[in-house]
Amino acid sequence: MTGDAPDPVAAAAPAEPPEAAAERRTGAKPARPIRIELEVSRQHSIGWTIGGLLLGGLLIRGLGTVGVWVGIVLVAMGVYHAWRLIQTVLHPPGTIVVTEREITLPRGLCLPRPVVASPSDITAIYFLRRSVPWNRAAPVLVVELGDRALAFPRNWFASEADQRHVIHAVLRSKGETPRAADAPVASDRTI
Repeated sequence: MTGDAPDPVAAAAPAEPPEAAAERRTGAKPARPIRIELEVSRQHSIGWTIGGLLLGGLLIRGLGTVGVWVGIVLVAMGVYHAWRLIQTVLHPPGTIVVTEREITLPRGLCLPRPVVASPSDITAIYFLRRSVPWNRAAPVLVVELGDRALAFPRNWFASEADQRHVIHAVLRSKGETPRAADAPVASDRTI
């Protein structure tokens, strides 16, 4: 063949995708973006809405001063949970998206305008297992963005494995390697 003629074998081969070329050059697979959708349970809000409004209304109607104040508190709690119930209808629960360049975190369950940050903005990510408020399901995934912390309780996820996937994806996007759960943690404090 002459030098000007195209090679029929090279022309028939499909072009290599950029991910495969990057993997071939670096020897490591690029991290795929992960999407973890949060879950919402409406039963808690429905129960508090109905119970707070009905019981609070009955206390306000039928009792004296102390009962009226307790009834007002129950009605206020019922109204708050009714607002949260409406939010679950108006907005999706939220999705945590981790890519190599940005991380999208919902501000809360069924709230609009998620927080978008770069991996370098995240100062810490960890689980709280024992120091959890009484009204949260343990473990709580905590993501710190400077002086701001976002908490994601266990009952917002389909499984605890989803929380672990988020931690591992964030650490990979920051260029760190996640440690094994059984590996000892080094401490500079002696007991």
